[in-house]
Amino acid sequence: MTAPAVSVPGAVFGTIGALAAFPLRLAAREVERQHGQLRRGITRRTTHVVFGRALLAKAGLTKNGDAGIERRVAAARGAGQTLLSENGFLRLLGLMKAPEASSLSRQSLIEQSRLSGADLDMLSLFDAFEHDSEPYSFRDLILARKYAGLVAGGATWAAIARSVHRSGPVASLTAKSLNVGSQHGRPDAIYLEGGQSELDGQLLFDLGSAAQGDDTLEDLFAEAEAAEEGRDHEGAAALYHRCLAIDPSDAIAAFNRANCLRAGGHATDAAHDYARAIKLDTAFVEAWFNLAGLMSEQGRDASARRHLQKAIALDKSYADPVFNLARLEFDAGNLLEARRLWVRYLELDAESEWAGVAARGVQFVDMQLARTAG
Repeated sequence: MTAPAVSVPGAVFGTIGALAAFPLRLAAREVERQHGQLRRGITRRTTHVVFGRALLAKAGLTKNGDAGIERRVAAARGAGQTLLSENGFLRLLGLMKAPEASSLSRQSLIEQSRLSGADLDMLSLFDAFEHDSEPYSFRDLILARKYAGLVAGGATWAAIARSVHRSGPVASLTAKSLNVGSQHGRPDAIYLEGGQSELDGQLLFDLGSAAQGDDTLEDLFAEAEAAEEGRDHEGAAALYHRCLAIDPSDAIAAFNRANCLRAGGHATDAAHDYARAIKLDTAFVEAWFNLAGLMSEQGRDASARRHLQKAIALDKSYADPVFNLARLEFDAGNLLEARRLWVRYLELDAESEWAGVAARGVQFVDMQLARTAG
C-alpha cells in the first residue's frame, strides 16, 4: 500500500468503523476547517475511506467479522477510493505527529520479512506498523518479521492487529518476543515474551475519556450497519432512527434507514427518508437514484424520470440511472431517447450483463426504425 497523495481541500472522507483514538466529531470539525468533508459511511462522492481501528474490536465479536472487513476494503479499492488508516488520517490532518523519515519500499519490506503483501496491507491499514504506508522504517521491518512468524504459527492479520495496540506504542514491540496464543491455549491472542502480558484481541482499545462523547452514536451506527448487512431491516431502521435522533444532520443515516424501510415494505416512510437525505445533502446522488426507483415501483413515472435526470446531472459517470431512464423512456415509447441513453450506458459500462441488455435495446430500436423507414 503506497503512500496516498492526499489533499484535504475538496476531499470527501468516509469512515468505516469508529476512530479509536480521537472523537469523530472533532475530526469532522478539523476536516471542515481544512475545506473537506467527513461523513460516516461511504457514498459515490467519497474520495477517501478511513478505516477506524474500533472496527476490529467489533469484528472480533462476530462470526465472519474479519471477512466482512476484507470485503469492505476490497470494495473501496475496487471503487478507486484512497484508503487511509486511522493514524494516517490523523497525520494528514496534523492531529498526530508523523514518524521519523524512512526509506523502505513496500516490496522491499515484503521480500525481507516474508510477510505476504495482503497481510502487510491489512496490518498497515490498521496501524500495526510505525508507518501506515510506504516508505517504511527499519522498525517496521522488524515488526514485519515478527508478524510473519506469527502468521506462520497460525495467527491471522486481524488477530495480530487486534492485539498489538494493547501493549502501548506499536514501535515498542520491536524489542519484545511475540507468541501465537495457541501455544498458551488461546488461539485468538498474541502473547508477550514470558507470557506475562496477554494482548487480548477482544479487549483491544481504551478509547479514553476524550472519545466517550461519540461512543454511543458510533456504536449505534456500526450496529445498524451490521443489522442491515444481516438483512434485519426492521432492526436496522430502528437503529438508524436512533442515530438520527442524536445527529439529525446525518444524511447517510437517513439514506440507510430509507433503504431498510423500503426493503421492509414501508414505501411511504422510505420516500420520506430519501427526501430527508436529499434535503440534508442535495448532491447525494444515490438518494436521488433510489427515490426514483421507489417512484417507479409505485407507477409514478414522471417523478421517477425527474429524479433520474437529477442523478445523471449530478454524476455523469453513474451508469445505473442512465440505464433505468433508458428503460423508462422505452416503456413510454420514446425510442430515440431510449436508444441515446442505452448508447451512453454502453460508454460507461460495456462488460456487465446490463450492458448486454442495453446493446440488445439499441439493436431493437434500430430494427424498429428500419422497419418504419422501409
